[in-house]
Amino acid sequence: MATSDHRRPQGPRIYNLFPTLLGPVPRWRERLPAISGMGFDWIFLNPVHLPGASGSLYSIKDTGRLHPLLLGDRKDADGDGLLRDFCAAAGDAGIRVMLDLVINHSARDGVLVDEHPDWFTHDGEGGIQSPSVADLDDPQQVTVWKDLAELDYSERPERKAMLKHWEGVIRHYLGLGFAGFRCDAAYKVPGEVWRRLIDAARTKAPEARFFAETLGAPPGEIDQLRGAGFDYQFNSAKWWDFRQGWLLDQYESFRDLAPSIAFPESHDTERLAAETGGDARESRFLYLFAALFSTGVMMPIGYELGFQRPLHVVETGPDDWDAGLAESPFDISDDIARVNAMKAAAPVLNEEGPQERVTDPNQPLVGLLRRARQGSDRSLALINPDPEIAQPYGAGTVAEQLGAAPEDIREITPAEDDANDEAAADEGAWHADGEVSVPPRSIRVFVAG
Repeated sequence: MATSDHRRPQGPRIYNLFPTLLGPVPRWRERLPAISGMGFDWIFLNPVHLPGASGSLYSIKDTGRLHPLLLGDRKDADGDGLLRDFCAAAGDAGIRVMLDLVINHSARDGVLVDEHPDWFTHDGEGGIQSPSVADLDDPQQVTVWKDLAELDYSERPERKAMLKHWEGVIRHYLGLGFAGFRCDAAYKVPGEVWRRLIDAARTKAPEARFFAETLGAPPGEIDQLRGAGFDYQFNSAKWWDFRQGWLLDQYESFRDLAPSIAFPESHDTERLAAETGGDARESRFLYLFAALFSTGVMMPIGYELGFQRPLHVVETGPDDWDAGLAESPFDISDDIARVNAMKAAAPVLNEEGPQERVTDPNQPLVGLLRRARQGSDRSLALINPDPEIAQPYGAGTVAEQLGAAPEDIREITPAEDDANDEAAADEGAWHADGEVSVPPRSIRVFVAG
């Protein structure tokens, strides 16, 4: 597998290991060779803690106890020891592990509610309030999570104790070997609170990384996170139609807050393979787009195998893993590995440099030009969203947009297989004159600099 110059920073390539899908922690280790083989350098774990009565992974009863399903047959097993061993094994495979950090709410029947009811938001009658969110397109549509209790981080005396508590939780998991945290609904917590927690974490682990989840949040609630110290944020590239301008506007608006991470599906979305009827081409296409659009890229466990059963925060268990393997319509693990290798080896794809569309929105082909923040490195992605018709693009235009002589341009598009088909290779090769042909539902990527 190709590697890049390790003196240059690389964007995270994240594999979301949904914990209950594999079950007991020791089983997670069996997946490490495959994760490493695909070129991922981070594993993201959703909450692993004891859930409340609803059973949801995100309704956490006690952050100090492991989910019973993850303990295996021995319910008295040392949960911390299991997690420490997994982080060490992942580290041996060259992979860092991040844990979901949920600090905007707890389970309504959680230990924090019992011990510190004054830490929570209360309604007009004095009862503890549940978090809610209004639909951005229809503010009258409000979702309320009744199994949750919302923590109150307003400036008041209780906030000092709340911060001390979460600083302790973060230190604990850093001590077990976790290298970072995916901060769930980060926009729900004041930026100055995150600044305090992140600064405290880095006194123990200077290399700790914090990833902000802000999907669906109003822009103002994301803006207040500027200066909080986040290393990365997740973006909405999955929902782009390759036509409208909102995604590039979002990219430009927030790239100075923190570099972004794109994904073709997540644990909160439907499985792409279910939406497409197990179309491997579509899964390859959208993973490649996610990898080239942002500094980082993420995909959930099973994406590479075309899993179609959704990941469910209450219901998913090890039987779903076995069923997914039995039902798997394809295996694109090698394709994922080639995309990750391409990304790791191209510095311009590992930073949040300026990015613009260089084709008209009404053209069938989408051209995205990306520049390094410093220096002359550039990439040009030619994206053909059409599922049936190949699209041409002038080779001279490629050179002009990259600002480079034709001989200084390299195509880094990953091959779809390892076959040594010289005729196919010659047909798709980069030539300084003539036209570049982009096959249906495909992307070709060129770099210069």
